[in-house]
Amino acid sequence: MIIRRISNGSDQVAKYARPDGRRACRLARLRETPKVALLVETARSFGRDFLNGIARYARQHGPWIFHIAPGDFEQALPKMKQWGGAGIIARIPSDRVARAILEAGVPTIALGLTDEQMRPGSPLANLCEVSSNPEQVAQMAIGHLMDLGLRQFAYVGVEGRAWSRRRGEAFAAQLKAKGHNVHGYPLPKRPRDRQWDRELEVMADWLLTLPAPLGLFACNDDRGRQVLEACRLAQLNVPEDIAVLGVDNDVVFCELSAPPLSSIALNAETAGYRAAELLDGLMSGRIRAPRKVQVEAIRVVRRRSTELMAVEDSDVSAALQFIHREQGRALSVEDVATAVAASRRYLERRFRAVMGRTVLEEIQLVRLERAKRLLIETAHPISTVAEMSGFGSVAYFIQFFHERVGTTPRRYRIKWTK
Repeated sequence: MIIRRISNGSDQVAKYARPDGRRACRLARLRETPKVALLVETARSFGRDFLNGIARYARQHGPWIFHIAPGDFEQALPKMKQWGGAGIIARIPSDRVARAILEAGVPTIALGLTDEQMRPGSPLANLCEVSSNPEQVAQMAIGHLMDLGLRQFAYVGVEGRAWSRRRGEAFAAQLKAKGHNVHGYPLPKRPRDRQWDRELEVMADWLLTLPAPLGLFACNDDRGRQVLEACRLAQLNVPEDIAVLGVDNDVVFCELSAPPLSSIALNAETAGYRAAELLDGLMSGRIRAPRKVQVEAIRVVRRRSTELMAVEDSDVSAALQFIHREQGRALSVEDVATAVAASRRYLERRFRAVMGRTVLEEIQLVRLERAKRLLIETAHPISTVAEMSGFGSVAYFIQFFHERVGTTPRRYRIKWTK
């Protein structure tokens, strides 16, 4: 309302009104706030962690207004022009979603494009993309499986997914360079055989043709769970006949598997943060050319499906099992020799011949992996991490960690938990 002065000196309320200035400013700010559509699965831990990273960026650099719906991979895009949407971060599982994104005509970042979507000439091939580093994931998988003493390998992927194909190719190439071949799962040719109730028997029959013991790398945890189910149908023992490793470390799905599934953990939250940062640059015009956001692999989370030491030498196998079982203790080589009832000299000679490294190097490797997990998963002080990992001296722990990892424990923690 407007107050005006009249001739007798008194104030009178005007018979007309004008918009509240503060309300108009609020409406203007609301119109200026970027609206971002998120078509990311919330039913999986990767999607939730990825979204947490986006939310963290928006808190620091926003605010942003989000469109998001709970659910799995199939999501629906709002009418972007009516809604006033400025950007999209999306998994694109169908032609329907692809058409809606292209029609929206706003900056878009895609998660894990398919082979078809990436082919030359596809308009989706020009989008910015979020994907994992296949060479890094493959290297981590190979390191874990070979540390178990396995020397025969297989890979199970999914049809039409570029990230699955890349992981399989990297896995095979790196193993070939080490003198090993990979048994690749031949995807069923007939569409009806790709329905899991039918494919289950196909996969079980294929598993029975593989040599044992064998390390099997599945492209993700969903596929890893299916492999475990096929192993049960084929009456193959996991991990004794086949050790199975997945990717994503979806804790609920991995723990509910039978047996619990080992998996490579990905730093999805940091990837979400970087994707939001990239989208911000695209929406503001600071970035114009397509870019990639890589999801880094952090570590292998070991569960029952790979709790195996596939070493024929009984003394070396017993030593390995003792070292891994007693991780966290300040073990010495003498402790290990005593536990397996062998002389230190004999055990050292056999261990180096079979594993290609000394007993002490194995102890240090196990200590280092435990320290990495503690740095990422807990807020314990560095001194406590050193003690819980069996290093004892904090100074020695920091020096050893820096020599092996290339950075300090503190910087490693910041990198993987920021």
